[in-house]
Amino acid sequence: MQKSNAQKNIQGLINQLDLSEHIQHFTSFFSRESSLFMQGDQELHFKYIKALDKLEFKSPPKVRDFFEIKAHLKKHGVLNFEQIFEIVKVVRYFRYFKNRSLDGIIGEWMSKFIIDESFLEVEKYFTKDGKFEENLDESLFGLGQRIREIKNEMSSALRRMMSSSKLTGYLVDTQIHLVNNEDCLLVRGGFNHVIKGAVVARSTGGFFYVSPDSILKAKEKIRYIEQERETIFYTYAKIFSSKLSEIQPFINFIDKEFDKFDNYQARVLFAKSKGLVLLKSKNDSKIILDSFIHPALHKAKPINVDFSKNILMITGVNAGGKTMLLKSILASCFMAKYIIPMALNETKSHIGSFKSVLAIIDDPQNVKNDISTFAGRMQEFSHIFEHKSALVGVDEIELGTDSDEAAALFKVILDDLILRGQKVVVTTHHKRLAALMADREDVELMAAIYDEEARKPTYEFMQGIIGKSYAFETASRYGISHKIVQEAKLVYGDNAQKLNLLIERGSQLERELKQKHKKVDEKLEKLRLEELLIKDKQEKLTQDFNEQRYALKRSYEVAISEAKTAAKASDSSAIHRAMNKANKKLPSEKKDKELKNTVFTVGDVVKYHSKKGTIISMREKTDATIEIEGMRVRVKTSHLKHSQIIKSKTNTQIKLSVEKRAGLKCDLHGMRADEACEVLDKFLSDALINGWDEVIIYHGIGTGKLSFAVKNFLIAHPRVKKFDDAPQHLGGFGAKIVFL
Repeated sequence: MQKSNAQKNIQGLINQLDLSEHIQHFTSFFSRESSLFMQGDQELHFKYIKALDKLEFKSPPKVRDFFEIKAHLKKHGVLNFEQIFEIVKVVRYFRYFKNRSLDGIIGEWMSKFIIDESFLEVEKYFTKDGKFEENLDESLFGLGQRIREIKNEMSSALRRMMSSSKLTGYLVDTQIHLVNNEDCLLVRGGFNHVIKGAVVARSTGGFFYVSPDSILKAKEKIRYIEQERETIFYTYAKIFSSKLSEIQPFINFIDKEFDKFDNYQARVLFAKSKGLVLLKSKNDSKIILDSFIHPALHKAKPINVDFSKNILMITGVNAGGKTMLLKSILASCFMAKYIIPMALNETKSHIGSFKSVLAIIDDPQNVKNDISTFAGRMQEFSHIFEHKSALVGVDEIELGTDSDEAAALFKVILDDLILRGQKVVVTTHHKRLAALMADREDVELMAAIYDEEARKPTYEFMQGIIGKSYAFETASRYGISHKIVQEAKLVYGDNAQKLNLLIERGSQLERELKQKHKKVDEKLEKLRLEELLIKDKQEKLTQDFNEQRYALKRSYEVAISEAKTAAKASDSSAIHRAMNKANKKLPSEKKDKELKNTVFTVGDVVKYHSKKGTIISMREKTDATIEIEGMRVRVKTSHLKHSQIIKSKTNTQIKLSVEKRAGLKCDLHGMRADEACEVLDKFLSDALINGWDEVIIYHGIGTGKLSFAVKNFLIAHPRVKKFDDAPQHLGGFGAKIVFL
């Protein structure tokens, strides 16, 4: 009875919040009837739901509840084939998921389903649509074949009768009629002279539906065979039920797990079908909605509200959407509590957790119970005090009584509800209560906005202000004459009107400020997007520059290597040939018109590609000899650029650490990848200059990043012939033997 009352209360809340159609559509995705609330750890449930949401899968078949089936098995009763097939459907669906070999928590879950061999002996006798596989039993197959033969004989006999010349005169038509599950012919009176049979029924025209004796005898044979078949079927049912009784723990397990899975899949497939999101309530009482749309509204304006405080008081224009905002806040919390898909921005929204969601929305006036509107409201409020940690929504809180008295009463009521840990959202047209509560830190004000120019509500809301009701404007909009409205304004009084004008002006200023903020935010967002675009372009240019720089650097290094080889030559002719070969290795550059007119003199500090040097001699105006890092190179002046930084001439000294037997060693331990590549580059250049053809490099094992960087560098180096991991006594995987 208590469970029934709880379900009744939930259904009542669903109706109050206009969620009936949404919930009905949602529950249609369930494979079997189930409650909205999932027993157990909601956090764990949500993890499974989100994991399932990432998969594409077919929906499970419609399945009956196992309550009666388990009760029969517990008492060792005999199940019929329909009940047995319900179990088969569940097992087959879990096998479909299990065979997909999924990863993560869904895969771990499916791995728990271990199907007993005895169940496979039962399952094989059922087709995909639940029919018994008679071909697996020789007796059943023979009996079925015999029934088909008898039916063919019956059909042939009826056709022969209809073609008989004696019967033709009595036949009304040439059709075989099925009346009261009997095959009959429609004949005229006097038929008994030419045909023996039983009258099954009379037609409206006074004719007779007659089933011939031969047909009746054939049907008797079929009935006898059917009885034999039913006996065999019952024997199988007993055998199957006995096998299933032995694996009752397995059946209990799949029944329980299918209930959980059904709750998960219904939420996932419903959300995908409607383009909704799944959001679970958090462990606090804060409510922030971003772009929320109530499912009962079509083409509605999204709702944005920050309800982080204890009380939200909604005021403003009549028919401006205050009640729908209240319902939306309560509906979002209700759906988050039960993880029901909804429409909102899940990344910017935050919905707290409440033990219960309570709504006082409808007019409780009841003539039969002799209760007034206000008395009914008081009765509903008395029940609210029984709850703790609840979200309470009250529409038109001062409904049914004097607003000034109600303001004082409800202020005290709201104070007491907050002390009980409840969170309250109310709507009101009266400013008295709003004024009493406005100065509190735990109260959030929100007003429905009215468009003065269009003279209608905008169905938008602004936080932090008390809104005007616009009763006179609303009356005019709905047909009340201008004269009556003007007289009402005079009765209302100048002071009250001035107060409303002040409130209206405050709202207008707030609205204008909000619009300005919106424009500023749009401009800032535009600037942010432009900044991101510029950064992307800058990164692309930097990347292209680095690629070109690296290509030039590699080309220069190859040329330097050739130049060093030339420096080691013994005669001048060999030196010149090698230097010319080195110059050819350098990358070609496009000649700039401005550079042709540039004048260079001896002693100038110039830039040649990425290196800086000093001109030590000139040959005419087109050739120059420059010294770079202690090496003299003869180049075209068109390849030179003036450097703004003048450096004194430097001599490069190369120091090599050589071991007589092991050759050169380079230790890169503890270095970053880019730092190690620079050291390694210098090391190999020094080794080539000194004529070494075999060196060893120590990089260690570690995380493998340094080893990977060294390997890629050696592959790209033009003077490295090959390299291998060092022998075990020289470092093994932590070192490389390089052949130059």
